Amino acid sequence: MKRVIIFLLAIFLYFTLFGRDVIYGKVKSVIDGNTLEVEVANQEIQIIQLAGIDSPEIGQEYGDDAKEHLEKLVLQKNVEFNVVGKDRWGKQQATVILNGLDIRMELLKEGLAWTAERNPLPELESVKELARKNTKGLWKQDNPTPPWIYRRQQTMVQVKGS
Repeated sequence: MKRVIIFLLAIFLYFTLFGRDVIYGKVKSVIDGNTLEVEVANQEIQIIQLAGIDSPEIGQEYGDDAKEHLEKLVLQKNVEFNVVGKDRWGKQQATVILNGLDIRMELLKEGLAWTAERNPLPELESVKELARKNTKGLWKQDNPTPPWIYRRQQTMVQVKGS
């Protein structure tokens, strides 16, 4: 009996710590190269940012390319996603899967995204580095500006222009 209780407790802890709920929905719009609006149950819309990557901003070089590529991949398609956390502004961060493909990997392969500024995941970093080596997408530029630097620069311009 003691072994059964320990076994059940171990299963409970595993799913509590590692089990993530998969959410299914249909992509209704693509906001930018790493942000989606997904319609889930009861026609609720959830805004999802792709976890672990950052695409160029709209208005930044390759920003429109990243958005268009993401639209071609997922717009009006059924996806599954796992929310893995929130960013400092409270936006949901998630992995998004379409027919078994991790959408983040597809953007990185095409050179349309950076890995996260802080603590990049090794499996994503290796895909980004391969795109850089092959000068795909934004890596055709000599010294591309990461989107987090671009956003800081835009903030500084806005502050000075006020």
